[in-house]
Amino acid sequence: MIEMQTLTLSEIEDLSLRALMAAGTSEANARPLAVATAATEADGVASHGLAYIPIYCEHVQCGKVDGQATPVVATPRPGVVTVDAASGFAHAAIEAGFEKLIPMAREQGIAALAITNSYNCGVLGYHTYRLAQSGMLGLGFTNAPASIAPSGGAKPVVGTNPFSVAAPGADGQPALLIDQSASTIAKSEVMKHAREGTPIPVGWALDAEGNPTTDPALGLKGSMAPSGGYKGVGIALLTEIMAAAMTGATLGINASPFSGTAGGPPRTGQFFMAIDPGVTSGGDFATRMADLVGAIHDQDGARLPGDGRRGKRLAARDNGVAVNVATLDRIKTFLD
Repeated sequence: MIEMQTLTLSEIEDLSLRALMAAGTSEANARPLAVATAATEADGVASHGLAYIPIYCEHVQCGKVDGQATPVVATPRPGVVTVDAASGFAHAAIEAGFEKLIPMAREQGIAALAITNSYNCGVLGYHTYRLAQSGMLGLGFTNAPASIAPSGGAKPVVGTNPFSVAAPGADGQPALLIDQSASTIAKSEVMKHAREGTPIPVGWALDAEGNPTTDPALGLKGSMAPSGGYKGVGIALLTEIMAAAMTGATLGINASPFSGTAGGPPRTGQFFMAIDPGVTSGGDFATRMADLVGAIHDQDGARLPGDGRRGKRLAARDNGVAVNVATLDRIKTFLD
């Protein structure tokens, strides 16, 4: 039986911050990541929350990510922000980019942010959520080390490569938040099963010969199953174009793994767009979104993408989050 302990969001943030700094991360880099970790746990995405803190700490110590990096922000054209993450954490680079992106989008109606030489950005929907909170329609793309094979092939060429769309709502929460990877399941979920020694469902991953497997270790040596077959490959390629080709970041086929300590910095990328929906819709965006959301919520049993996370997020503010004690013990080793 897995032992759990309930922590408040503030306790999760504090523990994450202290562990990251103890491993050699500057506070400027650790703080945005710690805040995102607490938010991720609140959303119920445990595979991307505290479970990743020991990995982040190990990667700082081995040099896969530069915990002392300073993002370099530029505005090469009106409506365009670029950030060189300098092999540092994506969260600090995104934070610096959003400081320019959001006011730029408010002024011009639309703006884009390209981030290069970056690292795993965690839950992509956390970042588009923040754009929606600012009143913008947020679109996000991030590429990852290759783990999905092309249709008809068995050798990975693109990552699980998630995309996200967050539409602003009237209550400070997104009216709709789509956050999905190009694979049937996020690779971190397979990694989590591998750590725990538990099998994965058929359809999550393929072995090195391209055959379905329930063994997470074989799946990690093979490839992730694309969501919807060839359509999932198409989504992965779209995201690769946006997050790597459009930013000048490293392609997934050349990026070092996000897991393990070998290979140096992955130097992958992220791409965001912020759009003022009031400008493009003639002021009708909120009404259209209310009609769309209502058409789904009015059906018994129907739910929108993001509904589950929203419910957990609101509950976590009052009740905290139950976290795996084994994960907490791993994190505490960096504080000893």
